[in-house]
Amino acid sequence: MAQFQFFIIGDEILSGRRQDQHFTQGLQALQRHGHQLVGARYLPDDPAVIEAAFAATLAAGANVISFGGIGATPDDHTRAALARAAGVALSPQPKAVALIEARFGSDAYPHRIRMAEFPAGSSLIPNPVNQVAGAWFRQHALLPGFPSMAWPMLEWVLSTHFSDGELATVCSVVVPDAREGDLITLMEEWVQRYPALGFSSLPSFGNARHPSPHIEFSFSGPAEQAEAALASWCEALDARGLAWFRPAPAQ
Repeated sequence: MAQFQFFIIGDEILSGRRQDQHFTQGLQALQRHGHQLVGARYLPDDPAVIEAAFAATLAAGANVISFGGIGATPDDHTRAALARAAGVALSPQPKAVALIEARFGSDAYPHRIRMAEFPAGSSLIPNPVNQVAGAWFRQHALLPGFPSMAWPMLEWVLSTHFSDGELATVCSVVVPDAREGDLITLMEEWVQRYPALGFSSLPSFGNARHPSPHIEFSFSGPAEQAEAALASWCEALDARGLAWFRPAPAQ
């Protein structure tokens, strides 16, 4: 299982003029391939901000999927920001040049051809919609902001540059009419007892799946460990006279 971060770039998202679609679709793609999303940032069309974000992820050796800002207009800063963050030249990629020339002919110049410029050392991410490629550079995928292009390109990245992983098992129990404050000491004990597992306590006044007030407790990690932690948790709930039930899998 690999871990990823998303950069979703564009003033139009931050201002509300456009609604982001990449987070949900990108998360679903990662999960289909058995990978984990560990962070997401919405970034403005500000070259310095984008460069700083890339500098941090390059230094950390992170896997990053970046959506947006790789066009040819003055508000497209992603390609140049990544090059500056990496300390390399932004230069035409010959195969990208050939693709754009084949697609647009003489209309590739003087502007569209800029979309063939990527950080030196990049490889291409094929675009099945209009053949204007994205780029793969030091574990960073530069994808366009157009969903119809970005999503199949993301699938290509995950299939080409990564082996499918296995998501952590999540084991949950629902406790009706429980109060978090009464169980915090117990939660702390279980977190210390199972430090390798993720733990969550999600209170609710009621929802479509469980209409009455409740808390859903979950342990996540390797299946055997998560099930063992949940089983001992349920024993502790029994000892306190609290009713509980295992929720049906989400559809």
